[in-house]
Amino acid sequence: MNQRELFLRHVAQTSTAPLALEITKAEGAVLRDVNGKEYIDLIGGISVANVGHRHPKVIDAIHQQLDSYMHIMVYGEFVEAPQVQYAYYLAQHLPESLNSVYFTNSGAEAVEGAMKLAKRATNRTRIIACESSYHGSTQGALSIIGSEYWRNAYRPLLPGILHLQYNSQELIDSIDNHTACVILETVQAEAGIIIPDTNWLQAVRKKCTETRTLLILDEIQAGFGRTGKLWGFEHFGVIPDIVLLGKALGGGMPLGAFVADKELMMQLADNPVLGHITTFGGHPVCCAAGLAAMQTLIDEAMANEVTEKGNLFTSLLQHDQIKAVRHIGLLMAVEFDSFETNKKVIDAVIETGALTDWFLFASNCLRICPPLTISEAEIRKACSIIIDVLNKN
Repeated sequence: MNQRELFLRHVAQTSTAPLALEITKAEGAVLRDVNGKEYIDLIGGISVANVGHRHPKVIDAIHQQLDSYMHIMVYGEFVEAPQVQYAYYLAQHLPESLNSVYFTNSGAEAVEGAMKLAKRATNRTRIIACESSYHGSTQGALSIIGSEYWRNAYRPLLPGILHLQYNSQELIDSIDNHTACVILETVQAEAGIIIPDTNWLQAVRKKCTETRTLLILDEIQAGFGRTGKLWGFEHFGVIPDIVLLGKALGGGMPLGAFVADKELMMQLADNPVLGHITTFGGHPVCCAAGLAAMQTLIDEAMANEVTEKGNLFTSLLQHDQIKAVRHIGLLMAVEFDSFETNKKVIDAVIETGALTDWFLFASNCLRICPPLTISEAEIRKACSIIIDVLNKN
């Protein structure tokens, strides 16, 4: 059997029709398959490869750490330099109140840890989340996903979850002294790139402060320069009590984190001890890679070109079949009239040489979130592929 047949037989499938591309090489913003065919990567591993695939500085950091040690014991009594240095570097580039980093295996685990911390710190159980939100697929994260389609098959889930509309006054009015936390994506990604109204998000922050409710902002997709600023919340003049990180956090390696004030985070250290614990969260190789990626992102000022690149995509993606292009930086949704149209376009675009997909809660929208290093020539080529497909559609 070839690799594809082995994949279909032995690797657990998440859909009945997997794409099954066999990629053998990834470099910058380009993927190459087993037949040597190249694809411009318009999804970047779903906002993971912000500094590009296999950035030399990230690869070098991984090699250096492999020469020292891999896993020993992440949470316990060991001081591990990659983890310590990355936590310190993150704290230097976050607001002063976000100074204590709990590294996890993934963004979903960061969500789980933050939800536990909010309950523990407030002694409340009610959580407000949003319709069409996405925060992960573990059972706690699934409980706050904003779609009954994904929740229903796995009930019973966590009680006390209130799902309300993003950008709504009802959400603000529902925050009270019984609410442990409000958890929001800084920009709703899987809903097809929904940007919050600045006044609304600031009002949410104000109401949370008044009721001593924790505001948790999910920056798992929006962080690390994706929106044109290092952190998405910088666009809106708010600071969360807890920020969730993942995806690009590891520079291509698996890593997540939730970050809060040290005093707040210490709630997980006592009564009970080991209030949250993980075997591989903050793995030294992952932290070495993530630190190198973040340093590269900042040293090379990659975020400075993101807005211009996003605007270039928008200017080139003009066609009568495109209903709208919503974006903030290089987090983009190209809207069509239906999922059927979108799927047909996606399939043809992939066949022609650009990799893209659709959004969980906006299946009529084509996803664009490439490596931030994508060049102008690559942008023009990718847009030309999309427009040519539409002209033939």
